[in-house]
Amino acid sequence: MNQFSRSKVLCTGFLTVLALVTVPASAEGYRTSAGSGADEIAVVVVKGTPYEMGHALGELTKDESTALLNGFLTMLQATGDERYTNETLDKAWDSMSPYIHERFKEELRGLADGAGMPLEVVRRAHMIPAVSDYSCSSIALWGEATKDGHLYQTRNLDWSMEANAHKYPCIVVYLPNEGIAHFNISFAGFIGSNTGMNAEGIVLSEMGDSPSSDYPFDLNGTHFSIMFRDFLYDAHNLDEALDCFRRAKHIKKYHYVIGDGKHARKAVKILAHPPDMKIWSDNDRADEFAPNVIANCVYNDEGRGAFPYITKDYGKHDSSTVTEISRAIPIKGGNVLDVVYDATELKIWVAYAEGSVEAYKRPFVAVDLAQYLEYAPEKHQAVAVANSPKSGSLKTLGLLAGLVLVGGGIAIAVKLHTAAG
Repeated sequence: MNQFSRSKVLCTGFLTVLALVTVPASAEGYRTSAGSGADEIAVVVVKGTPYEMGHALGELTKDESTALLNGFLTMLQATGDERYTNETLDKAWDSMSPYIHERFKEELRGLADGAGMPLEVVRRAHMIPAVSDYSCSSIALWGEATKDGHLYQTRNLDWSMEANAHKYPCIVVYLPNEGIAHFNISFAGFIGSNTGMNAEGIVLSEMGDSPSSDYPFDLNGTHFSIMFRDFLYDAHNLDEALDCFRRAKHIKKYHYVIGDGKHARKAVKILAHPPDMKIWSDNDRADEFAPNVIANCVYNDEGRGAFPYITKDYGKHDSSTVTEISRAIPIKGGNVLDVVYDATELKIWVAYAEGSVEAYKRPFVAVDLAQYLEYAPEKHQAVAVANSPKSGSLKTLGLLAGLVLVGGGIAIAVKLHTAAG
């Protein structure tokens, strides 16, 4: 090979490198929906690292996330309540931060970048549940209590209609590079979990027990909305979920229902009033509701009449009867979200409040969450796709590197050509 031919090969190689390094990274998320009309719910599927998933979520829900987080913070701060000042919310973050997993912090950072919001605003909005009080309910039925043996579980979120979170319904499907795929039944821009389920059939519900009179709360620990995300990432079965629960540093007073729809096929109810903790299984005579307890069922409705519904259809329960129970037991006046889970088949039926109409009065939308475990924007008729936050920087870096390499190649070619002459 002569010197000119050698220089031609070098230049061709450099151009090939340029072509390779300027290819943008693959999409990190897409947005589709379930339901239609007034019942339409955004479904956002994200994949990658925590930062990448947060960035994609922020990019795909930018308008809603900005409206929810800014609006919620502004509304509460306008009340003059000391709990919601920037100083108080920043102190809450500082107290809880040592107990918060880095992946949650990275996802928050990605969300802020993707939505184009200041990180401190996003953090403050995520601290609001930690300094607030609210109450809810949950029931789990399985085995002989249900028609098909599946584990069905409910979650009534009784919170604040005035917060308008229900205006931005959003189901987020997480497909992380590390950890278990999971589903957060939430609101656009809020990455904490009020309720959720993972691909292993672990389903989580919560009921708040801390009244305003307990404020100021000891916030040196983990709030359940952040703790739930850890469980969804890490728990393959009920035993692992309970291990995660015992290791956590709890704050405030709560009841929980944790179900396992695929492995143990059962659920437990937990009373966590730090430092005390009680775990009740089904038909437990030590349960706070005894003698109104029964096999293959745990529940906490705070005395709103669930047990007659449980016994009436015992052995025949399915999504329709469990939905009937869910409709019957929320706290009227603040019911923003109701979910019925089939944790065995990874299906949900979900209702969000609409305007001033509470969730229990609204249609429940059926969503087969298992179909989203395969990342397939084209299959689910994606209406928007988020590019990797690294795409632009990779393109720029690739272009610069390519120019340098090509420039170097040209210089070598000229030098070789000159030498040959």
